[in-house]
Amino acid sequence: MSLSPSDLARQLEKPLAPLWVLHGDGLLTLEAADALRAAARRQGITERETLVVDKGFHWDALTLAAGNLSLFGGSKLIDLRIPSAKPGRDGGDMLQRYAAALPAGTVTLITLPALDWQTKKTAWFKAITETGATIEFVPPPRERLPAWITARLAAQRQSAPAGALEFIANHVEGNLLAAHQEILKLGLLYGEGELTASQVEAAVLNVARYDIDMLRQALLAGDAARCARLLDGLRGEGTPTPLVLWALANEIRTLALLRGGTDTGQPLAALFRTERIFDTAKQQTIRSALSRLTRSSLQTALLHAARIDRMVKGLVRGEVWDEFLHLALRLCRR
Repeated sequence: MSLSPSDLARQLEKPLAPLWVLHGDGLLTLEAADALRAAARRQGITERETLVVDKGFHWDALTLAAGNLSLFGGSKLIDLRIPSAKPGRDGGDMLQRYAAALPAGTVTLITLPALDWQTKKTAWFKAITETGATIEFVPPPRERLPAWITARLAAQRQSAPAGALEFIANHVEGNLLAAHQEILKLGLLYGEGELTASQVEAAVLNVARYDIDMLRQALLAGDAARCARLLDGLRGEGTPTPLVLWALANEIRTLALLRGGTDTGQPLAALFRTERIFDTAKQQTIRSALSRLTRSSLQTALLHAARIDRMVKGLVRGEVWDEFLHLALRLCRR
């Protein structure tokens, strides 16, 4: 049974299903798991056995946990955590058998990180999600992050002007855990009510986690300001220039192949399959990028990337980070 995150609170007021599968964003999944454990305690399930699947984990432990009766004669919660989302062959087989014959008097909670499309197609994942109550937690996109922050502030009886919300969003760069920590800090520093922009700016640290994937997303979205901010952050963190160049050049090559294919009449859906691009969100951002970029502009961008490669290798003179910015701006403009 697939549920949306908004269904969770209502479902936790009912007797708990025997199997729960929570996966997705780390903070949101952690909070949902905490809520489920609290609901179990309210329903009289006071005994909990936690199993963490790491390198030395033996899957017999799950069988033993399911077979051991509660010390107090009541129900029991088995808290199974798979941080890598890779149970292996033995684990996959065990999970399929477990889902087919859930132990009586037991509630099982399985938590997983964000999953790729290949993991979602595995037999073990299908087995547990078809049997259990399943919720995927997807972090809000960048444009909805201020609204998410507003809701979190409201929960601690605080509010902030739009500019302050954007300030927080810019400084956490999509890291929900960092945003959560900053919001809690605002609650500790200031009382209930309306926060001023100066209060927020004084309290919020620059906790952005700059990474290559964020740069690629901003590039496809055509967000020039975010590209500039991310490049500045990557430079400040000492990110190797070959890694940044690889990320930019890889996206340009993919866009050039897709643009060339569509220009010759090939359907974009078929090209996505050929390039193994199955994520629907990425497909949407690529469509947006292709709507503003021509074949010739992408060929020019590839030549620009080749020139930067020579700079990185010391074959020609130039400021590599400035060239990264010029290349990103070239791809962001219509």
